[in-house]
Order: sequence, then structure tokens, then C-alpha cells
Amino acid sequence: MRIAVAIPCYKVKKHILDVITRIGDDVDTIYVVDDCCPEQSGSYVSQNSTDSRVKVIYHAQNQGVGGAIVTAYKQALDDDIDIVVKIDGDGQMDPELLPHFVAPILRGEADYTKGSRFFALESLTSMPFVRKCGNAVLSFINKVSSGYWQVMDPTNGYTAIHCQALQLMPLDKLSKRYFFESDMLFRLGTLRAVVQDIPMDAVYDDEESNLSIKKVLVDFPPLYIKAFFKRVFYTYFLRDFNGASMKLVLGLLLMLIGSVWGGAHWIGSIVSGDEATTGTVMLAVLPLIMGFQLLLSAIDYDMTHAPKRPLQRWFSCTRRKIVHTEKKR
Repeated sequence: MRIAVAIPCYKVKKHILDVITRIGDDVDTIYVVDDCCPEQSGSYVSQNSTDSRVKVIYHAQNQGVGGAIVTAYKQALDDDIDIVVKIDGDGQMDPELLPHFVAPILRGEADYTKGSRFFALESLTSMPFVRKCGNAVLSFINKVSSGYWQVMDPTNGYTAIHCQALQLMPLDKLSKRYFFESDMLFRLGTLRAVVQDIPMDAVYDDEESNLSIKKVLVDFPPLYIKAFFKRVFYTYFLRDFNGASMKLVLGLLLMLIGSVWGGAHWIGSIVSGDEATTGTVMLAVLPLIMGFQLLLSAIDYDMTHAPKRPLQRWFSCTRRKIVHTEKKR
């Protein structure tokens, strides 16, 4: 398989050449995307890199890390690349780990791999405390919105993806900014692609992160909420309707009935001054309890039915059947 590395460049002039020189010989192409970098990283790479694998792509306007990677993805598809690995140009991601990210895809075990800094507790010692807490919270929220309950560290940008998943992805709809990695997981979840975490250490030196706490607190929550409702609709109502779908509908309906009934009689008892009867209380509590139990059962179904068959294996089988049929004809 042909492997390519995509490197988004924005204010990484100090580290970019070192990152390129550390990329191994198993990589066929290196896409350096100058995202309208004020340091002119693309021109700097063109003038100083002697690596023949490097292809510099320029953006006339800044599109963000997501926009830069989407440009690299599209170029990789045009170049018939099989696997694309994303590595940031700031030196935080060790290019020598690349074979570990590619191996599960080569073995047909995954469609998408991503780094996780939460496997070894010792590796977290260099991560600032605020980032530890923030990543832990984001990981839980991402599990709910994407459906990948086994995945941690959703904002980790060290990733690898198979071309089959790329071809099915709505690349133009992906988030262009820092929600890109989380949006990728949501889109992959709607495709039922297999995602696997790869252990890696957290490395922090003198680089500056452009992702601020304000952006996470203000910009991310609406996007996560939107992704969650879209995933539930796509997975349990549009593409399939199963037991979990029934539990979601009945659970929400029962909780709504219990809440309306109980709330109305509670307000009525306050206005009249009369205490509600035991039967009235039970008619409010029972639907709430039953609805809550049904919702918990639906969540359990969602957690235990993560995608297990990679898209590349499914489509490989489909292609073989088509070829076999054509030969018979």
C-alpha cells in the first residue's frame, strides 16, 4: 500500500524541517500544506528540504487545520494513496511512531487510528493539569456524541485513515477549524468505520497551542450537541430501527408523561394547599422510573455495539464479488 503523510503548516517554521527529516522510508509522499502561514512555512520547506517526497500545497486564505488536512486528503485520493497519516508540524508528534498507526490498517483491523495520551499514566506527567482535566471531559462528551465509547483523547491530531473511509467521507462538510478531529469521529461513526486508539506519550516543549480554553468552552458544546442528535437520528431511525430505537422513544415518552403529570399535580397541590395522594405520586414516579430504565438500556446497547468490521474489508469483499460476477459473464 502507498502511504502518505499530511502536515498542516501554520506558525511551525521552527520545527517543520526536523519533522520531515524524521519521517521514515516507508512513506511515499509528504504533503506539506501551507495554510496561509505568516511565516511562509511552505516556501521555507521548498527552499530548504531536499526530500523528493515532499509536495508543498499553498492556501491563499487561512482555512484552519481541518481545511488544510481536507486539502491533503483530496490530493491523496487524486494520487491513489492508500493510507494518509496526519502529523502536526510543531514537533509534538513523533514520526517514528508512524508504523504503529499504520499497522492496524494494513492488517485490515481498522479504518482509522488515532493517538491517545491516556494509556500510560507516566506519560501524562508532562501534560499540564488543565489539559488533563479538559481532555478527560472532552473524551467523555465525544464518546456520547460519536458513539465510540472505547476511544479517548478526541482532540489528538496524530491519525491515520484508509482511503476507503476517505472516499466515503463528506470531506467538504468536515469542520475546518479545531473541531476537525472530533468531527472526523462523528462522521466515521455514521459510516460505521472501525476506529482504534494507539498509545503515545504526551510531548510538550516550546511550541504554542492555538487551541484556547475559550474556544473549547464556547465553540465546542453546540457542535457536540448537534453531532449527538444527528448521530442518534442517523443510526437509530434513518438507517435502522431496532430495539434501542424503541427504548429511546418509549423511555423519553414515559419520562415526559411522568414529568408533566407529576409537575401539574405538584403545582396544583401548592395552589390548593392539599397534599397529593399516594396514587397520584405513584402515577408520576412509575413512568419516570420505567422511562429512565429504558434509556439506560438504550445507552447500554449503544456502548456495546461499536463497529467491529472495517469498511475496507467489507468493500474489498464487495469488489471481489463484482469482479467474480463479471468474469462469469
